[in-house]
Amino acid sequence: MADAGFRAKKTFWVVVADESQAIVYTRDAKRAPLTELFSLSSEAGRKKPGEMLADRGGRSFDSFGGGRHTMAKEKDGPRKHAAMAFARQIADRIARVTHDGSCRGYVLVAAPRFLGLLREAVAKSSKFEPYKTIDKEVVGQDADFVQKLVDAD
Repeated sequence: MADAGFRAKKTFWVVVADESQAIVYTRDAKRAPLTELFSLSSEAGRKKPGEMLADRGGRSFDSFGGGRHTMAKEKDGPRKHAAMAFARQIADRIARVTHDGSCRGYVLVAAPRFLGLLREAVAKSSKFEPYKTIDKEVVGQDADFVQKLVDAD
């Protein structure tokens, strides 16, 4: 049985991400110092498109006329598919902590090309929206840089 006096620490998250890496910071208040909580990486997001395809759809002739077309059925390229899967992985982590109440709110900071995918994935997995989003490539920057960016009005 849990101790009635024990309360889980409720924090705010700052998620900094791109297609290949995400760093999650935590803070006690919306404007408190950041502490790195964990990081995630996507090996597929680091690969070149040619390295990601084991087998591509071939080409075929039309049954009428002289036209040719690709046999590939996937509309999104392999890079976008990998980015979407990584966005879902990040969104699932956010959904768990917002659902259990250990996260009071979160900020998304992502490269513009990835932010839309991440927002879409979060919207599907969690009913809680970020209280702030920033479309900027900052993966690789230190925590002080991220904190100044997030705290700027």
